Amino acid sequence: MSGLGRLLVPLGFGFAFLYLPILLMAVFSFNESRLVTSLTGVSTRWYVALWRNEALMEALFLSLRIAAVSATMATILGTLAGFALARFGRFRGRGAFAGMMAAPLVMPEVITGLSLLLLFVALEQAFGFPAGRGATTVAIAHATFGAAYVAVVVQARLRDLDLSLEEAAMDLGARPWRVFLLITLPLAAPGIAAGWLLAFTLSLDDLVIASFVSGPGASTLPMVVFSAVRLGLTPELYALATLTVLAVAATLLLALRLGFRPPRA
Repeated sequence: MSGLGRLLVPLGFGFAFLYLPILLMAVFSFNESRLVTSLTGVSTRWYVALWRNEALMEALFLSLRIAAVSATMATILGTLAGFALARFGRFRGRGAFAGMMAAPLVMPEVITGLSLLLLFVALEQAFGFPAGRGATTVAIAHATFGAAYVAVVVQARLRDLDLSLEEAAMDLGARPWRVFLLITLPLAAPGIAAGWLLAFTLSLDDLVIASFVSGPGASTLPMVVFSAVRLGLTPELYALATLTVLAVAATLLLALRLGFRPPRA
């Protein structure tokens, strides 16, 4: 067996281990029977039942709103932090600032969720805000740890930029804020967009932190799915997961389509 063949065998097992369960899940989402252990026929009844499941649909739309808001807040904070770390050199307190920005990346989610819960309780007792736990506290919590990921992505993007463009703009009389808006920000836009998508995905996927800081009527989709799985698997959950996989695949294909530019002859 050639070297390429010896490499393809474990690679094939690895991809099969990752993607075969997803394929089986998609197949069983079209199962006619409610039993998730036997395939008796093909039907789309569970997709219809999923659309009529008010609890799952409300949790889905709530999670999407929270993810969009928290990702936007995280992108603003993370972009400013990444710009400070990449452009301001060794200012006083830089090490402490960089450490605080990196802490959410390695901090266990249980500790993060518990600390944010205590913070929200203390703020409510001292200032009356937030008034209880709900979608607002979940969005703030997700923006808190999402900003750290955005800062890392934006900082890496800014380090790869050519400073001569910014220096040329300032030599021509542009003020620093104008250079930032017209030169730096457009060049860093791919990193900022990637940071927003990463923060959106992390918020949509989070279960542990949301369980600490959410309240009645603010159950996100991972919380609802986790509660349903504890009572047993249902084809509706398979249908929901299959639609999620299809949405992710369509988004990736669209991004590749828009980002690919064939070379000119």
